Amino acid sequence: MLAEVSKNVFLFASQSKGLNKAAKKWGLRFGASQVVAGDTIESAVKKVQELNKKGLVCTLDHLGEFVSSREEATEATEYNVKTLEAIAKAGLNSNLSVKMTQLGLDIDRDFCVRNMCRILDTAKKHNNFVRIDMEDHAHCQITLDILSELRQTYDNVGTVIQAYLFRAHQDVKELKGIPLRLVKGAYKESSEVAYQEKEKVDENYIRIIEEHLLSGSYTAIASHDHHIIKKVKEFTQKNNIPRDQFEFQMLYGFRTDIQLSLVQEGYKMRVYIPFGNDWFGYFMRRLAERPQNVAFALKGLFSK
Repeated sequence: MLAEVSKNVFLFASQSKGLNKAAKKWGLRFGASQVVAGDTIESAVKKVQELNKKGLVCTLDHLGEFVSSREEATEATEYNVKTLEAIAKAGLNSNLSVKMTQLGLDIDRDFCVRNMCRILDTAKKHNNFVRIDMEDHAHCQITLDILSELRQTYDNVGTVIQAYLFRAHQDVKELKGIPLRLVKGAYKESSEVAYQEKEKVDENYIRIIEEHLLSGSYTAIASHDHHIIKKVKEFTQKNNIPRDQFEFQMLYGFRTDIQLSLVQEGYKMRVYIPFGNDWFGYFMRRLAERPQNVAFALKGLFSK
């Protein structure tokens, strides 16, 4: 019960515009620097270089979401373009992840699509891939609609499917052939649209992973759960699924020992690296996901 209360508190805080605004002035505090790779492109590039040397591939995410003005969205688009240019210039093995609410989705759909096209054109120029992060359920269908539109022109774009949503399995079926990152889900959703019990989320997560792998589609399994990872290894071996058809993904700063062991075993392991000053919402959702993360944050705070 206490864990559920703390989860709700952190999820509520993650959506507070006031707290988010204040956090931009605080800088990376409360242990956030352990899971956010600095507030500039330069700091993010340095982290990717360090991880690439260890055999890890990456995806960079310039943090930010739910912007309220065209100016903010245009600025975010420019920053993502600069990030792709920096990845290419430094010769990094890293993709880019973006949130469409950061690019103006809540302001004007067509405006957001134009911003996405700018980013994808840059990525294509550098032979890179862009992942559209999935946000809350309210943005799920429009995200998939825009993805479908973009895929008519671009083959270097994919998205994320969240296992806690009832619709996840059907979505995965309909997205056969499209590179997907499969996750459990980190937003607070109602019982009308999402499973509330961990066991059911886990069950659906395995179900959608197996569905996408068996369809021959490229699959990114984003999980820190060693039980899930073990099941995926066993399933791919049993079904003769080649290792170049899937990868494991984890968040920067979490379970680094498992990340490195997967590389040593010959698996592709991608680290999701967030950076930027708009870190508060992301950090609160990480604290909400697992009670252990709170202790992790406090350790970071008092070790400064």
